[in-house]
Parts: sequence; structure tokens; C-alpha cells
Amino acid sequence: MGSCTLEQLSKEWPIEEEELNPALGKARERGWIDIRRVDGRALVTAVAGVGVAPDESLLKKLEQGPLVLDSLSREERAALQRLMRRPGFIEQAVRREVQYSIKESGRLLLSRMKPERWVDSITPQLIVSGKWRRYKLRPIDVTIPGPTVHPARIHPLNEVLEEVREIFLSMGFEEIEGSYIQSCFWNFDALFVPQDHPAREMQDTFYLKDLRSRGLARAELVSRVKHTHIDGWETGSKGWGGVWSEEEARRLVLRTHTTAVTIRYLAEVKPREARVFSVDRVFRNEKVTWRSNIEFNQIEGIAVGPGLSLRDLIGLLSEFYRRLGLKEIKFWPTYFPYTEPSLQVMVKYEGKWLEMGGSGIFRPEVTLPLGVRNPVLAWGLGDRLAMLKLGVKDIRQFYEADLGWLRGGG
Repeated sequence: MGSCTLEQLSKEWPIEEEELNPALGKARERGWIDIRRVDGRALVTAVAGVGVAPDESLLKKLEQGPLVLDSLSREERAALQRLMRRPGFIEQAVRREVQYSIKESGRLLLSRMKPERWVDSITPQLIVSGKWRRYKLRPIDVTIPGPTVHPARIHPLNEVLEEVREIFLSMGFEEIEGSYIQSCFWNFDALFVPQDHPAREMQDTFYLKDLRSRGLARAELVSRVKHTHIDGWETGSKGWGGVWSEEEARRLVLRTHTTAVTIRYLAEVKPREARVFSVDRVFRNEKVTWRSNIEFNQIEGIAVGPGLSLRDLIGLLSEFYRRLGLKEIKFWPTYFPYTEPSLQVMVKYEGKWLEMGGSGIFRPEVTLPLGVRNPVLAWGLGDRLAMLKLGVKDIRQFYEADLGWLRGGG
């Protein structure tokens, strides 16, 4: 055991002054040295019998490699806690070990089994050689879930639209189709929509730039529609007045509804009785949001016949929704430009009444110029119907490549 003054120690020990006091404090704390004042000077004395400190012991072990916490003594664990407080000095990791052992019943089963005599299938080679007699087919557990398979499937939206088609066909309707591109004559004028109506403006309609239809329809039909707009022709209406422009009627648009196809059907066939429908794409120049898009599918239908009334329209739509599984339905009076009277279709879904689409009876200004004398019941529905069926909250989901939803969400 030796002693020296603090001044002598600071001269003999090659350590920075700011590190000396912390080092002496740690050494005194662990009982390695004793410090007392003698004759006004600090005397540092080494304590005899002090072995290797736990910190040193731990660091020497760590130099050999990682240590398991359970293998450390209580003193070494305390030293580890002290060293862990020093940033970037000790790295600790958690490692999980799992041990498996076979039960006695498993050992008994293995002793009875002869793996070389089990096969998964009887091959032609085993049959030809006769060796199949030596083997047993490995049993198959049919209760084990099979692997998840994602085969090709129809888009969920198309599945709903196909269901709609089947319902209309089962109700005696016939499907009609038409071009996406229509003239303003069929898209607006034949529906008695005035040529200065806001719905025909650029903010609502996609016009084909600098393109015009070469021909509209038979001259007689165009004349009747023209005079219906100007003075009402023979419909009992006063018309809209003003001037009707054939040049405006020739402008081409991406159809804003499939009603343009329906009107052309009525003009060409002039049915006394008919039930037809269409399920097809339409286009609107609208802001894309969770509930509206620039393109969507419209479900439209008409029924023509003598004596048909609003009661028949309500009955047809009620039966249609009933077959779709929607039983709570009601109708509100409303306004649409080419039907009178007009109804808004409402269905109850998750406790809320939702608007599904418009319906009504075509006005005489629409049907009489086409040569159709009997009442025409009409309705139009959008993609909201499919949103309800599929539980979709955002219409944009129909047009995104969400594989998780496409595989199993529909």
C-alpha cells in the first residue's frame, strides 16, 4: 500500500486535469483509494486487498464476445447498468430462443412408422414394377386450409352491372346500346333541353373540338323538334321561343347520359309497347371527388304502353330494387327537365335515406315529335347503386388498381 499527495499524483499520472477528479471520485466510491487531509494537504492512499473491480471483469469478458445476461453475477449486472448509462459504450440486443421436444406419443408413432413405405401417389412405375404392394398411400387431411389463390375475376363493378342486366332481363326488358359520341340534337334537343340551357355549357359537357355531325335525322323529325323548341309545335306547349340553330344541334359531344340512345330508339322504332334498358358509360365535365367523377356508368330504362301511369313506374322500380335486396324504398316528387311528373328514388341504407336517381314520364314535347303516342316511363341511375352493393365510400375506388380490394373486396 502506497501514498502520495494529490499534487504528486497529478504530476506523475498522465491524465487531463478535467478527468482527474471524476477518476478519483469513482476510485474512492469503489474503495480502491482513501483520501484524507494531512498537514493541510490531500493525501491519496491505495487500499490493500482490493481485487479486480466488477467493471473491469465485465469489460474483459465482453472483449471475448457477447454475454448472456443470465450468466453475469449480481456485481457484474450492477456494473452493466452503470456502463449502459454511458452513451455509445455498451450495445444490448434481445435474442429469443425456442426449444421444441417430442412427446412420448410422438415417439411411439415414429417407432411404428416406416417412412420408406409411405408414398403420396401411386405412379405408373410403381404399378408396372409391382412395388406398389409394398407401399401405403399417405393419408390426406382434408380439413387443413388450402393455400390462398387469386385467380382472375371480373371487376366487382362489372359484377354488379351484370347483376342489374340479369334483373332487367328477368323482368322482360331488352338491352339497347349506342355510341359514346352523340350529336347535341340527340343528347339535348330531342329531349326538349333549350339550346341556351346551362347544362349545355362547357363546364358540364365535353364537346369534340371543331367537329360536327354530318346528318342529324330525317328532315321531318328535325323540323318537328325545331318547332317544338320555338313554339311548341302540336304538343300543346308554348315552346321556348327565340331561335333554334341546326348548327348548334350538329355539335358532337361525349354523351352526358344514355338517354340519347333511348331517344334514338324511340325515334327509329316508334314502339306502341316496349321495355328496354341500357347499362353503359357516360361522361360529365365535373370535379373529381369521392362522390363524382368525369365518367361513370348509368343504368337507364323505359317502358312504353297504353295507359301506363306513375303507379306503374313506382311498381317497376320497387320490384327492381327488391330483387337487388333493397326493400325500403320511397319516392319524392321533384323536377327534371324532360319528365313530368318526376320522382326522386330514395332507398334506406344503414339507417339513412339516399338518393339513387331520377324517374318520371317523358313530356309530350319529347315523345310526340318522335312519333310516340303512348306514355313513356323513364328512369336513370348511377354508380351509387354499385357503391351501396359493394360497400364503397369513394367512387374513385372503382378506377384504381387496388389489388387487395379487387381480389377480395367486391
